[in-house]
Amino acid sequence: MALIKSISGIRGTIGGKPGEGLSPVDIVRFTAAYVAFLKEEHPHQKMLVVVGRDARISGAMVNNLVVGTLMGMGVDVLDIGLTTTPTVEITVVDVNASGGLILTASHNPGQWNALKLLNYKGEFLSAADGKRVLELSEKCDFIFAEANSLGSYKTDDTYILKHIEKILALPMVDVEAIKKANFRVVIDAVNSTGGIAIPALLKALNVRKTDKLFCEPTGHFPHNPEPLPEHLDEICQAVVNNKADIGFVVDPDVDRLAIINEIGEPFGEEYTLVAVADYILRHKKGNTVSNLSSTQALKVVTEQAGGEYFASAVGEVNVVEMMKQKNAVIGGEGNGGIIYPELHYGRDALVGIALFLTSLAKSGQKCSALRDKFPDYYISKNKIEFSPEMDIENILENIIVKYKSQPITTIDGIKIHFENEWVHLRRSNTEPIVRIYAESDMMAKAENLAKKIINDFKDIINNR
Repeated sequence: MALIKSISGIRGTIGGKPGEGLSPVDIVRFTAAYVAFLKEEHPHQKMLVVVGRDARISGAMVNNLVVGTLMGMGVDVLDIGLTTTPTVEITVVDVNASGGLILTASHNPGQWNALKLLNYKGEFLSAADGKRVLELSEKCDFIFAEANSLGSYKTDDTYILKHIEKILALPMVDVEAIKKANFRVVIDAVNSTGGIAIPALLKALNVRKTDKLFCEPTGHFPHNPEPLPEHLDEICQAVVNNKADIGFVVDPDVDRLAIINEIGEPFGEEYTLVAVADYILRHKKGNTVSNLSSTQALKVVTEQAGGEYFASAVGEVNVVEMMKQKNAVIGGEGNGGIIYPELHYGRDALVGIALFLTSLAKSGQKCSALRDKFPDYYISKNKIEFSPEMDIENILENIIVKYKSQPITTIDGIKIHFENEWVHLRRSNTEPIVRIYAESDMMAKAENLAKKIINDFKDIINNR
């Protein structure tokens, strides 16, 4: 069993003893703590919280516990049912709610579930706010409502369509251009809520033909739900067999987007954001943001368009914060997460699909040709496990000293910049590991750079 409490929410495997897995006791306690936090933020205000979930098999059980706890805390509930993470984020703002709860473990396997916490802006809680929720949870510092003060309960499953309507209204989405392109599209929704949202979106965009893989929202994931190339054999083959123009793959809560080109090859998760940003920047000059572990291709594309690129600490909330500071026109993460502030400040695969199809339609190119216009970079992803007695911070300080002649960024671990490549060392918040990502213009060079840093790391340990 596993239970991970962090500033971004609570996630774990379903079942087990309280405190060891995501048990009903933990779900109730954490939900109540979240409400207690909202009441601190909005004293004397009648609370409304939006709840939505992905299709995983534990979802109904978790939903019942969350809704009952919210009502028991005196909170009115708008339950929008099977939906997407970005849809919940948008709905919180639309209905002027106090916050939102998304019941999804994102790309984690089916035995996991989680509670993602939103503020009244439909955005994930800040680190300080998340810490406060954890404190309230540990202390059980909350009071349930008496009978006459219980919250109300309302359901409404129309918000995915409202989300789609907002996407269609964006000036940068051209429905007529998509219609004229006569696209045939294959989609893989891993039997979650993308199977509801994406066919509806493609129909609204006038896509000629949609071939559906794993679009029944049963929660029985047919493969690892993280949309990485090694998990996408079926859709790659289907794109070729069906002579489709493109394939789209999403994770269970539809905030990450992977693309397959017309010859059945992954576009590259790092390049989802790059391609969409390139389209936006060709029509609106401005700045961009991604996190420190994302490809430098976005920096190249941004500067070519006359904008400025900024790198934030890892994590969606950090990307959003910097996007606001730098007035970015688009941003996101290299895991296929696109944040388009014209719609809302959250990763959104649906708006990513609409913008990408518009760009592809207007370019008149094949998907593979569109990818070829961007600079090639490759990221080698590695990790080092460490024992509890190791002073990791001191080891990282020694790495800084060793590479002091190079430009170094320290806002989130250590990122060492070289002429045309970089390496990022970052300690995990939930596991006893240090992640080491390295990027270069050839995979062999990225792997060699990563190996060099890993050897430096080990040498420092052995010489202590």
